[in-house]
Amino acid sequence: MSTTLLYHGWGIRGYQYVRTIYARRAVCFRVEQNPESFCCAECGAKTVAKSGRVVRRFRTVPIGRVRVWIVLAVQRLYCLECGVTRQAVITFADPKRTYTHAFARHVLQLSRGMTLAAVAGELGVGWDLVKEIQKADLLRRFGRPRLKHLRHLAIDEICVGRGHRYLTIVLDLDARVIVFVGEGKGADSLRFFWRRLRASGARILAVATDMSPAYITAVAENLAKAIHVFDHFHVVKLFNDKLSLLRQAVQREAETNLQKQVLKGTRWLLLKNPENLDATRNERQRLDEALALNKPLATAYYLKEDLRQLWDQGSKRQAERFLDGWVARAQTSGIRMLQQFAVTLAAHRSGILAYYDCRISSAPLEGTNTKIRVLQRQAYGYRDHEFFKLKLYALHETTYALTG
Repeated sequence: MSTTLLYHGWGIRGYQYVRTIYARRAVCFRVEQNPESFCCAECGAKTVAKSGRVVRRFRTVPIGRVRVWIVLAVQRLYCLECGVTRQAVITFADPKRTYTHAFARHVLQLSRGMTLAAVAGELGVGWDLVKEIQKADLLRRFGRPRLKHLRHLAIDEICVGRGHRYLTIVLDLDARVIVFVGEGKGADSLRFFWRRLRASGARILAVATDMSPAYITAVAENLAKAIHVFDHFHVVKLFNDKLSLLRQAVQREAETNLQKQVLKGTRWLLLKNPENLDATRNERQRLDEALALNKPLATAYYLKEDLRQLWDQGSKRQAERFLDGWVARAQTSGIRMLQQFAVTLAAHRSGILAYYDCRISSAPLEGTNTKIRVLQRQAYGYRDHEFFKLKLYALHETTYALTG
């Protein structure tokens, strides 16, 4: 076998082919380094003296189903310039790795369409080796995401494990890329992000969050000039949670079994948008029966539908009038839940109406959270939290294809 084949087949250049050793389902190519290429691994000086050799084996790209190893007697060199003894520089592999650069690229290529366990099974290696290669690549590309270009952000937390383990996610709304993953939730989880953001010199124009007091305080302290938009998804979700509690209270207080039967199972009908009601299941009829049974429940439902129109107004001034009218109707309804929610909206009025200053929301982040859960289910969880966070930074590269 020629030395040229080593270069074209496995990217090994500057080494001489010695011989081939055949084993069971494996091939070992013995190579030697050209002495003219010896230099100090510490300072790069050419004035070195030989100081023994260490035989090492490196896994490389297989030939079909046959494993291939590169065997090299690595020369130890004493540097006359800096006075240290180091192994000679290996050009086709990292010094502390047992595989070549070509093998690492092959693993990463297979990983694009296969799971970690499938790649390990295909190549006949341990899953921990495949994970090590993936992690090194992710760390090189996403170890420190660039923040200088950021303009619009979305911030939210997601539960990723048992015991209410949370991660705080910061998403670049323009590129739809995760730029920060913080442990826990609340202001403390973002402390490192604010420090890096200030150092980057990024000019943030707007931020979308929920109405959490922790986020309100954090954004006010660290992004005082940015527009803080309270995401309408979270506003409607908060109202839906209150509406579910009202339905439960109404069902408990129902006087007859017939009334309880009508109200039973109507939770999702109340939370659904009217255009999504299924006619084949008589969902519209069932909802109308439940609303006719209880006036407070009907009032809350129709106010919920009105609230969705807040973000469809033609201008901010029209939205202000609409919000003021909605709050007034809720406060005069006589329903405690609506009155309490009206107070909440009035207290967060500026952040809700800020949507008309910058029309952003955290909807892309909600989609990203769904991808995160899919990623967890595919892997049956992650024990290495650092590896999991690196996978989140690369989540925007994930594509889904239909099969069958």
